[in-house]
Amino acid sequence: MNYEFSNPDKIMVGVRGEVGNRLFLFQVREGRRLVIVKCEKIQLAALAEWIRQVLDELGRPGQLPDDLSLEPEYECDFDAGEIAVSIDQDAAAIDVTVASVDEESTLEVRLTREWAAGLAIAIVRLVEAGRPLCPLCGGPLDPKGHDCPRTNGHRAPIR
Repeated sequence: MNYEFSNPDKIMVGVRGEVGNRLFLFQVREGRRLVIVKCEKIQLAALAEWIRQVLDELGRPGQLPDDLSLEPEYECDFDAGEIAVSIDQDAAAIDVTVASVDEESTLEVRLTREWAAGLAIAIVRLVEAGRPLCPLCGGPLDPKGHDCPRTNGHRAPIR
């Protein structure tokens, strides 16, 4: 199934679940159509970085959207596989294409600079709200403890 949104009404990103066991979701709405894609945290972090780089070329956005929170949860349409970002210089827009893991579905979204910047900021906030990183190995610190490979089985790092 191919989903194409050339003028989305709303772009949303958010999580369901507790820190350390979160489900990252990317939603796009245009009129009555809503597509929900399950993503990995690292995919969204990379998307935010790509958008930042692209916005450097397109220039400063205007007024950013203020609400990128998820709509009530529905079933995911697909799990994200590869994500590609391209620039349409003439339209001053960013095109994001998300292919499903099984490559049977794709989501194509055209973002204005404003939607792209708002999305990148929302993603960075979500990623930073996750588990703190271990100062020794850089791995995530779990609330239940952390077996740091740098301590070789000895005392765990202090949070």
